[in-house]
Amino acid sequence: MAIASVFDVAEYLLDHTGSLSAMKLQKLIYYCQAWSLVWDERPLFNEEIQAWKNGPVVRALYDKHSGRFLVEPGMFDGNPDHLDQDARDTIQAVIEYYGSHTAQWLSDLTHSEDPWREARRGLGPEETSQELISLASMHKYYSGLVSNE
Repeated sequence: MAIASVFDVAEYLLDHTGSLSAMKLQKLIYYCQAWSLVWDERPLFNEEIQAWKNGPVVRALYDKHSGRFLVEPGMFDGNPDHLDQDARDTIQAVIEYYGSHTAQWLSDLTHSEDPWREARRGLGPEETSQELISLASMHKYYSGLVSNE
């Protein structure tokens, strides 16, 4: 099966959560990618994640929801059928663990974690950035959380 797009993941997420703030969707997408790297040993989608001042952002997704506070199912023209069972299980686990938290809580959490911090090294808290958060740094950090449990 071909790798899914971030839009496929976004539609699956929104189908299972209902409308979300754009910021919360971005953070949940980030955690879906992170945990797919650890649990499924593969990226969930190919689109890059950038280290913006409010946390990780997938630019391709941002470009589709820019200017909107709320995002809704059906907005991204993604196809959840492109996700295999492992991908669906990972997304469901992310929804269960992170889904009850606010967008701000999730943003604050990403700010305390190494992948975002490393990508923004040398930048002030209010500086804009398009620095990439590498899949390698995500895999290393989140794998370490699993081995510490």
